[in-house]
Amino acid sequence: MLGKLARQHDPNVLVGFDHADDAGVYQISPDTALVQTVDFFTPIVDDPYTFGQIAATNSLSDVYAMGGRPLTALALVCFPEKGDLEILERILAGGLSKMIEAGCTIVGGHSIRDDETKFGYSITGLIDPKRVLANSGAQAGDALVLTKAIGTGVISTAIKKEKAKEAWVQGAVASMTTLNKKAAELLASKPYRAHGMTDITGFGLIGHARELALASGVSIRLYAAKVPLLHGAIECVRAGNIPGGLKANREFAECVVEYGNGIPEEVKTLLFDPQTAGGLLISLASGDAESLVSKLQDQGLAAAHIGEVIASTKPLIAVV
Repeated sequence: MLGKLARQHDPNVLVGFDHADDAGVYQISPDTALVQTVDFFTPIVDDPYTFGQIAATNSLSDVYAMGGRPLTALALVCFPEKGDLEILERILAGGLSKMIEAGCTIVGGHSIRDDETKFGYSITGLIDPKRVLANSGAQAGDALVLTKAIGTGVISTAIKKEKAKEAWVQGAVASMTTLNKKAAELLASKPYRAHGMTDITGFGLIGHARELALASGVSIRLYAAKVPLLHGAIECVRAGNIPGGLKANREFAECVVEYGNGIPEEVKTLLFDPQTAGGLLISLASGDAESLVSKLQDQGLAAAHIGEVIASTKPLIAVV
């Protein structure tokens, strides 16, 4: 809908909403720019503290996805008028725990009465304007590295249906509460030649890869067998635990995808799975991919080299 409105022209806006980037970037001095984003959603797990952690991790991710450092946060709260305030306190405490881990200070927020609980944050961060990693920077010849396994959408659906095994729940929660801080800091501190980046959230791996390809004027080849999957994700697909968001993602984006032979249907499905607090998809010089993946794995992340960027062609995304 924003695209239908009159455009504002401000030369300090380095990244706006033109290419569906993860956050906006606004330059305030020659060496400093603000990174700004906002995200909130309804509970996807039963435990209030864990929900708060997931909401905070998800909100912070958009700043990391631009290569920025989170600085301050404003809490967004929708809560029933007659709801148990102890539950809200636990949600806020969970969110605070992740903000402390990120070194991001909560400076306030806003709440409204709502029949359905919703929670998240508006985050402001800092970034060097010369080192912004937008989704429009991918270059032909780059490698694509993903920092987390996918499958939180189907597992969350199984949780709601009370069909998820405890090991699946633990794995999904661990992924959704792992900050993308380590990966972002590693990219910033080492001489990796990263050109573009995004995080994998509601539009799924294919949806966000599509945005990266269109914004950068390139095409993408994904290696289906190398995409890391959360434990239980395949079983959830086989059991029919398919979220509505996955179906919508597939209906919207599968038209730009061409599959190779022998790719299991479950894997094809999971490529469209909407993620909550998903990993970073990094486009970087191919010679740097092996080192980056090794370093990320050393830090306990399920990172993998999952594809490559190629010159613009058809299909936009080839899954082989």
